[in-house]
Amino acid sequence: MTHPRFPLRINVGFLVHQTVGANRDFTFDFPLIQLGADFELTTFQGTAHISRTQQGLLVESEFSGFVTLECVRCLETYAQPLTTHFSELYSFRHRRNAPTDLYVPDDGYIDLAPLVRDYLILELPIKPICRPDCRGLCMYCGTNLNLATCEHQMQVMLDG
Repeated sequence: MTHPRFPLRINVGFLVHQTVGANRDFTFDFPLIQLGADFELTTFQGTAHISRTQQGLLVESEFSGFVTLECVRCLETYAQPLTTHFSELYSFRHRRNAPTDLYVPDDGYIDLAPLVRDYLILELPIKPICRPDCRGLCMYCGTNLNLATCEHQMQVMLDG
């Protein structure tokens, strides 16, 4: 069970003492989730498949949700879908030369929120566009051309 303040924090301590190959699936489903102070997603869903390996715990995950962005063409807000897949190894602390900076915590709880946040932020578009055929704003009067046609656009159509 997750704590509301740490919705992606899961207890994996029992897997530490299992044999290599033991695994468990964790599912997440939240209508709204806050990942950090500045990153909020709606319709958030995901799964984390965690396997016990010789080196530590392998987390294979898939997460998705919607983030509210502003279109660079028309400046309207819209819900941008985001999806990410990642695999990360949480190494046992007693291993030398661990291939990762992630370690299985002593208390047996892993918080996936920082990883999920980082991977989803990488999926954000550089220039968010609400839809492929967004017409943007009139460069003279600022009318949203998706909603109306202004006198400037009428003149362009007549001249063209």
